[in-house]
Amino acid sequence: MEDKQLQKEDAGTAIVVDHVCKSYKLYDKPMDRLKEALKLTRKQKYHEAHALSDVSFAVRQGECVGIIGTNGSGKSTILKIITGVLNPTSGSVTVDGRISALLELGAGFNMEYSGIENIYLNGTMNGFSNEEIAARMQDILDFADIGDYVHQPVKTYSSGMFVRLAFSVAINIEPEILIVDEALSVGDVFFQAKCYHKFEEFKQMGKTIIIVSHDLSSIAKYCDRVILLNQGVKLGEGSPKKMIDDYKRVLVGQYELPGQYELPGQHELPVSKSEKSLLNDAEVQEAVHRQAAVQKRARQQADRAGAQGSETLEYGTREAVIEEIYLADDRGTETNTLLKGLTFHIYMKVKFYQALPAPIFAFSIKNAKGTEITGTNTMFEKAFLEPVNAGVTKEICFTQKMSLQGGEYLISFGVTGYEGDNFKVYHRLYDALDVTVVSDKNTVGYYDMDSTIVVKEI
Repeated sequence: MEDKQLQKEDAGTAIVVDHVCKSYKLYDKPMDRLKEALKLTRKQKYHEAHALSDVSFAVRQGECVGIIGTNGSGKSTILKIITGVLNPTSGSVTVDGRISALLELGAGFNMEYSGIENIYLNGTMNGFSNEEIAARMQDILDFADIGDYVHQPVKTYSSGMFVRLAFSVAINIEPEILIVDEALSVGDVFFQAKCYHKFEEFKQMGKTIIIVSHDLSSIAKYCDRVILLNQGVKLGEGSPKKMIDDYKRVLVGQYELPGQYELPGQHELPVSKSEKSLLNDAEVQEAVHRQAAVQKRARQQADRAGAQGSETLEYGTREAVIEEIYLADDRGTETNTLLKGLTFHIYMKVKFYQALPAPIFAFSIKNAKGTEITGTNTMFEKAFLEPVNAGVTKEICFTQKMSLQGGEYLISFGVTGYEGDNFKVYHRLYDALDVTVVSDKNTVGYYDMDSTIVVKEI
């Protein structure tokens, strides 16, 4: 009902997905399928697998929307339903505009045909006459840039050549809606840059774009909004930053924890059984207030940085807890304003409530749009690979030169580790500190190469 109301109110809606479900019948034996098809048995011989369960969302015209989720979450299935490749089991999809879709490698191409023949085939499938396709042919060939291979059967193409041609066809038939499903992951870096430049052009032209990708940096950079799916269920939709953070929680099985930690006076900050076994009542209260103070400071800093939302995202098993975080400049003074080109320090203090085999301490830095710029951890740096006993507190200091361009950034912290082959998150604080970098010289991109330049006459 909510999406239908949105469709009525927003005349600029390009796609409405209304309570879509997609189920498949799975049979244990081929004979069971045959018996049911011939109605030779009344007993149900199949069990249902739900690829999508009651998924609803709308995409406005001119919007670039990303769809993210783990493998098997239903991302490709919903795209195939939108493009008409699959029919939903229930629910409906309404599309207003000409769609051009680049789905999995090989979709819509005849492997025996040459590249030229496939261009005409795809153009015809999208409603163009041979004359209209011929008028666009040179633009398609220039963008694909695969040379004389365009006259060879596409079954002889490398994956990179294939995706160049497929993407070139998709964007040069003047679609109103462009749908791309992971296809760019096989292209080289130069081709990917050219494709994303084309995305920018499309956005400026008011085209609608839907991207499915595991490249979270690209999702954060190019998408206006992101939809998060998991096991066929829509977990949420919103800003790229918020949804990417939620996706990371899904990956480590911690999605149910956000909102658990509240400031005293709202709800009591929970303390795990492992903590209570180590602390008396007074120490429990002290731990509660100490962590509440840390989170309050983190929230204030995130608010000053203009972070979306008023709460720092926090989750983990709490076998180890980050109790204190702060920045210091090259003189050791605590500050959130740093000068580009000088050394600075990132501090975190961690209390251990369980003995852990080899905890990993980490930080990462994002820009205001949520794109991760850089980061490291003690495993990468081979700085700490030791077990830690319960009841111990560790202070960790990362020291480095500030090479980021002038601007506003957010720092996230984590304590993680491996127990056997299992990766565990003990405690994470996303966007917990803001930092302002002051610079009198900004170069191109995210960070300064700090080049030494010599110009001489020869």
